[in-house]
Amino acid sequence: MQFGIFTVGDLTADPLTGRPQTERERIKGTVAIALKAEEIGLDVFATGEHHNPPFVPSSPTTLLGYIAAQTERIILSTSTTLITTNDPVKIAEDFATLQQLADGRVDLMLGRGNTGPVYPWFGQDIRQGIPLAIENYALLHQLWRETNVNWQGRFRTPLQGFTAVPRPLDGVPPFVWHGSIRSPEIAEQAAYYGDGFFANHIFWPKEHFQKLIELYRTRYAHYGHGTPEQAVVGLGGQIFMRPRSQDAIREFRPYFDNSPVYRGGPSLEETMEQTPISVGSPQEIIEKTLSFRETFGDYQRQLFLMDSGGLPVKTVLEQLDILGEEVLPVLRKEFAARRADNVPAGPVHPAAAAAH
Repeated sequence: MQFGIFTVGDLTADPLTGRPQTERERIKGTVAIALKAEEIGLDVFATGEHHNPPFVPSSPTTLLGYIAAQTERIILSTSTTLITTNDPVKIAEDFATLQQLADGRVDLMLGRGNTGPVYPWFGQDIRQGIPLAIENYALLHQLWRETNVNWQGRFRTPLQGFTAVPRPLDGVPPFVWHGSIRSPEIAEQAAYYGDGFFANHIFWPKEHFQKLIELYRTRYAHYGHGTPEQAVVGLGGQIFMRPRSQDAIREFRPYFDNSPVYRGGPSLEETMEQTPISVGSPQEIIEKTLSFRETFGDYQRQLFLMDSGGLPVKTVLEQLDILGEEVLPVLRKEFAARRADNVPAGPVHPAAAAAH
């Protein structure tokens, strides 16, 4: 079981001070969070990709390359890379370069993106989001596995005898997760290729994600990649901890109310009851996270969102210390003890290279 954190990179003013971080502060703060993630023993750090305010991470491979140079062990990933508005040729080149520089510590999560204006900025139509995701990934998949690629599609200039460079490290492309909040077509796409499926797992009730993951597992087996239980599943989640649950709720409430994704919606208590968000003591975080396995079965990757809504970097780093000292050791032990023998571990490059 792999544990990690993911950020969407929102540039939101701290509700207690009213002061927004500068873009430089937010980007440098994200690097500090990633370095702390490796220090406390997490397995994965993932960054989002956005091209509009209030977000700052528009260049994930630049950010991850900078982090790769300062880390040694942690897997670097995305949450998500926009397969609809990025050229698949550029994705192939950028992530193969990053994979070489990071000695294989790279995978990526693909997503369609949910911000309408971004599509026309990159010459695309949001109404074609699903066909774009399907066609662009088919090309990306081919570019990483074949040289002298000939390509003809609906959305991109044809290719003739094209070879994407650099080639993937050891001939093994970065592992791909297909991320989704609500699209069964994306679960089907992940199953077809035998790739991973990552359920966003925030904002919505667990029953919503159960349907997507069940569909993915069923279709994964249908395409002959293994049993439904062997499908490669990742989950999101959001946590905030203090030694006493009432302190955690009191401290986190203004940041929840200030969050661009929760503002104006149900209360914190209602959201905690209806969705996977966990705010409370370390023991409460442990119990709720373990309940995910009961809901979805064994899975391979758990990523937590911990830095949105204007939370100061200092507070996020404190949260990571609590996670590393009091929560992570218990979760590792409990998930390992409960995992079925035939369920694969989380994807890593050395294992993929050895099997290649």
